[in-house]
Amino acid sequence: MADKTFFVIDFDSTFTKVEALDVLSDILYEGTDKKEIVGKKIKDLTDQAMAGELSFREALEQRLALLEATKKDVTQLSNELKELVSESVKRNKEFFSNETDNVLIVSSGFKDFITPVVTEYGIKEENIYANTFTYNDKDEVTGFDASNPLSEHKGKVKLMKELSLEGEVVVIGDGYTDYEIREAGYAKTFFAFTENIKREKVLAKADVEANSFDEILFTIKHPMATSFPKSKIKVLLLENIHQDAKERLIQEGYQVELLGGALDEDELCEKIKGVHILGIRSKTMLTRKVVEAADRLMIVGAFCIGTNQIDLDACTEHGVCVFNAPYSNTRSVVEMAIGEIIMLMRQIPKRMRQMDRGEWSKSAGGSFEVRGKKLGIIGYGNIGSQLSILAESMGMDVYYYDVVEKLGLGNATKLSSLDKLLEISDVVSLHVDGRPENKMFFKREHIQKMKKGAILVNLARGPVVELEALQEALESNHLAGAAIDVFPVEPKNNNDTFDAPVKNIDNLILTPHIGGSTLEAQENIADFVPSKMIEYVNTGSSFNSVNFPNVQLPRLESGHRLLHIHQNKSGILAQMNNVFANRGCNILGQYLKTNEDIGYVITDIDQSYQHELLEDMKQIDHTIKFRILY
Repeated sequence: MADKTFFVIDFDSTFTKVEALDVLSDILYEGTDKKEIVGKKIKDLTDQAMAGELSFREALEQRLALLEATKKDVTQLSNELKELVSESVKRNKEFFSNETDNVLIVSSGFKDFITPVVTEYGIKEENIYANTFTYNDKDEVTGFDASNPLSEHKGKVKLMKELSLEGEVVVIGDGYTDYEIREAGYAKTFFAFTENIKREKVLAKADVEANSFDEILFTIKHPMATSFPKSKIKVLLLENIHQDAKERLIQEGYQVELLGGALDEDELCEKIKGVHILGIRSKTMLTRKVVEAADRLMIVGAFCIGTNQIDLDACTEHGVCVFNAPYSNTRSVVEMAIGEIIMLMRQIPKRMRQMDRGEWSKSAGGSFEVRGKKLGIIGYGNIGSQLSILAESMGMDVYYYDVVEKLGLGNATKLSSLDKLLEISDVVSLHVDGRPENKMFFKREHIQKMKKGAILVNLARGPVVELEALQEALESNHLAGAAIDVFPVEPKNNNDTFDAPVKNIDNLILTPHIGGSTLEAQENIADFVPSKMIEYVNTGSSFNSVNFPNVQLPRLESGHRLLHIHQNKSGILAQMNNVFANRGCNILGQYLKTNEDIGYVITDIDQSYQHELLEDMKQIDHTIKFRILY
């Protein structure tokens, strides 16, 4: 980048997402028949002017003739435009403040509404070049200052000639009038800004297409640019992940694709090429073959509690950081467990089926309150422990068993023997995780040891329970009922059929893996998992990762941050620091965390680096991945 670079930036559809006069039209004619009619005319005139098909002054005169505005309306317009600033402008607010002397807003719009918006980003008022409205004594807009060159044909070119900027000029905009600055020789580079709108005739004239300001800063190698523009980060979300997650990632500047169902291994191997971030739920099997097919993958987000569907070893070996949502749907699962326990104790599923068959069976036989009954919880983690609290508040006596030492909450009693829990419990609720050793954890022998007339609830993992043995126990009336939400084999999407492995039992609740499927839970997950992924991209923080050493980092305010992921071998940190010393880099801060498999080093340096430094870092022994944040 040159010693002195000026950034000449358009306002409408560039600094903001919209054309301001379109918004003004909506304000003026909201709730009237004129809104759609006038709005379309305004938009058509704007598009013609931006494509160079109509002289700007003619388009301006015709648009203003359609608008009956006052100063009050213009003030309202400014306030609305403040909420409609382009997302990449918001992300790079610090850039505009730091470059305050070198950023110029050159717009064919009007200072009256532009100035209140852009000055909030540190842009100097004297660096704002735009038209101005004229008003009558009633504060009604009567026209514009016709002496302003920006109201004329090729007005931006005339203005740039008057300014005669000494230094390299970069012009950024979405319209033909922005290109004309470059065509006339008053700018070195014209970036066609396409974050908000893509005008093909303008794009054909551009030196560079830019989907965001991140890309512009990256292209010109600005010191405040990230090493890789966010608008080039590709995200693939599967299994109908909540729309809020997609919107959150789009707002961050990423390219996001959302698919409704899961993909099989071969489909995912093809689809994952070029993807940097993958979001899945429980049905997508992220196998080693898929991980090895991924040529850009940095992050996997499991929008659920479990990660047994992910080959974590393969992800770790390839430097892919995995996040999940261990707490976000806890309450939803617990409430469903409580509801099912009450339903089964009252034999509601049985009564419903009898009613469907036309049977009237008004009887208290086999129907019980939950108060005073013994609940046995197997697995006393986030869900098990919260279930313990709610069940106790309803008067149940709570017992729990866990292979890990856990402190009981409330009056819950820890049992050291699984057999003892099965022997005394009126209800057994499973909440173990999906690790391989828990497959068929709850077998025939355990079901047979359960108290006669007891109830089994499984909202944990499908492979945990031997379903054939459960079917037999229900048919023989050894168990009074069961609720099953998870199954060893589940459909990939809602269009596939499902054959229940447990069936034809009256007091049985079967649900399609919906324990965590509430709007609240999905919204929580859609907030939590993207926030972890974004934090990892922005700062390198791996806190809450399930496979990386957990490092929590602040954002670096100045300097450069380098991330190095490597096999956990001795001497690698020394090799890294030798590289920094040989390349004359001063280290501001350094963070190292390891687990059994990998080491993760974050290094902050205070000066510009040479390309050779990056190559040296990649050549260090046992390097898995290396990237630069900024």
